[in-house]
Amino acid sequence: MTVIDRRTLITGFAAAPALGALGAAVGSTTASAVDRYPSNTALYADPTLVEGVDHRRRHRRHLIDDQGPRDRTAFIRTTVIAPHGGDIEGGTSELCLAVAGHHPADLAPTPAAGPVHDFWMFEGLRPSDNRALHVTSTHCDDTVARAMCAGSLNVLSLHGCTTATAGLEPGARAVVIGGLNSTLRRYLMEEFAAAGIRAVNVSDEHELSGLDPANICNRSLLGTGAQLELTTELRAAMFTPGRNTRTDRAANTLLLFWSFTTAVRSAIQRLEATQPIR
Repeated sequence: MTVIDRRTLITGFAAAPALGALGAAVGSTTASAVDRYPSNTALYADPTLVEGVDHRRRHRRHLIDDQGPRDRTAFIRTTVIAPHGGDIEGGTSELCLAVAGHHPADLAPTPAAGPVHDFWMFEGLRPSDNRALHVTSTHCDDTVARAMCAGSLNVLSLHGCTTATAGLEPGARAVVIGGLNSTLRRYLMEEFAAAGIRAVNVSDEHELSGLDPANICNRSLLGTGAQLELTTELRAAMFTPGRNTRTDRAANTLLLFWSFTTAVRSAIQRLEATQPIR
């Protein structure tokens, strides 16, 4: 069991590159050929897009008030993110909220006594062509997202993919697990297996491996994280047929949605149990 000292955490965070430096690094990265925007910054600067109409950002940080000489406030260890929420990769916003510990319909704590994590998401709100708002994870330079990930021991990123991109047979309901946190990946595989959900722990060479240190899921305080890519078919099976739309999904979740959420939360909880803060 690894004991993490609070002073070490603060020192490490202070020594991390400033947000401006991080943004510069992303700006120097070659943009993905399939993305219209090379970064979130470029997307936000587009005068043809209106925040609140074309897209929006949502996040929640929890207050940590640690002033007692002996007692210690619980440390928020994990941030859950959905960089392509709304109708960019449908269903990932709702999963992000649920994994973080909020019911997606009304943000009520769910379950009431369960762990509650910080979360951040970027969502496409357009009636069509939301794919144009996709910024690949290695180019995500949203300052709030970067700050939240950099201040967390663990980051879990939720995405949507096709079976073709995942390298699976057509119609497969599966989740592809990537990222640099091998322990969290193992826990996720075990929890999905227990829940009866098909999961694939991809190889280093896989397109969805999520091993690039620049990937937003790996920009945690420890430099590692996990990335979950859910096939279109798996996400569709999580919502009432005919209600799998941005306006209806949150209030029409099915048992599979909550089984998936519980498996992910259990894996995170197991990881956090190995990271006591003193």
